[in-house]
Amino acid sequence: MKTDFLLIGQGLAGTVLSWRLLSKGYSVQVIDTPGLSNSSQVAAGLYNPITGRKMVKTWEADRFFPEIEPFYRSLETLLGEKFLVPMPIYRPFLNVEEQNEWMGNSSSEEFRAFLSEIRTSSKYQEVNDRYGGVVLSRSGYLKIPKLLDRYAAWLAKEGRLIREVFDEKKLTLMPGGVSYGGVEAGAVIYTNGLAAMGSTFFSWLPFKPVRGEILTVEQGFSPKEIINRGVFRITLSDGIHRVGSTYDNHDLEAGATETGRKELTEKLAGLINLPVGRIVKQDWGIRPATKDRKPFLGQHPVHNQVYIFNGLGAKGVSLAPYFSLEMYELLTLQKEPTKVVNINRFFKYI
Repeated sequence: MKTDFLLIGQGLAGTVLSWRLLSKGYSVQVIDTPGLSNSSQVAAGLYNPITGRKMVKTWEADRFFPEIEPFYRSLETLLGEKFLVPMPIYRPFLNVEEQNEWMGNSSSEEFRAFLSEIRTSSKYQEVNDRYGGVVLSRSGYLKIPKLLDRYAAWLAKEGRLIREVFDEKKLTLMPGGVSYGGVEAGAVIYTNGLAAMGSTFFSWLPFKPVRGEILTVEQGFSPKEIINRGVFRITLSDGIHRVGSTYDNHDLEAGATETGRKELTEKLAGLINLPVGRIVKQDWGIRPATKDRKPFLGQHPVHNQVYIFNGLGAKGVSLAPYFSLEMYELLTLQKEPTKVVNINRFFKYI
């Protein structure tokens, strides 16, 4: 079997890049371990233009966010299902100073495209928002597990998915391409998250894995917005909400923890003025984050048929569409990715 590109891994990175290539007329084969639990399968899929304790605009939001909806809508058209859920985000202010700052931001061109409403008084009695808050637009969440499952089924139906554990020892580099298990490709791309840390080609890249936990809880009050301050609360259906997430780059042990559950329920109690109801489920995952919190895109410095598209971290939903386009241009036009995400920034570590 011959194909243009062989992708290793069908998490969010592998899904987005493979569809980008297929939609541009190239052929792909994707290798993915059946039944493997990865961070994409448990991620909340939030995309948010204003983040962090200081409520600053997400890195390069003006470039990245216009790509989000058109790209995921194209996958919805392909698969005949809805995965992207646009939803405003309500972020309560912590004090009067923050309220005043955002009153000023409301007239700024920098923020105007992402602002829907500024409130100087409480919006909901159920929310701890005595100083009001900001309602953000161009935000929402992606149903990542559902998207990955449906896309995997479509790939399999098209004969483009190989369900097996990838064994790098079976990968053979040839002039102008690679060979693996009867598949010949022009290039191989590592889109397999933290598994790339074990690759002989990319073990030198400074991944910095981050462990995160998310709860699904029963609780009254189902607003039309995602409530987000210190913790996010996404209404999935009436009375059922997703709450997350923790951030731990020290404890990377597998499994849900009581510490994570306690942290999330305490933060939720500080945000929502209602008792925390029954915990329906507790999920965990380890995100393929990087030392400088920027993705890894690029071509191996020695083996020109080996590439990586990885390290999307917690903001993968918003980063993947834009950077998959940069990766496509590298693979097909030899146009180097933006310096800040290009793996050549780490060549000194080889």
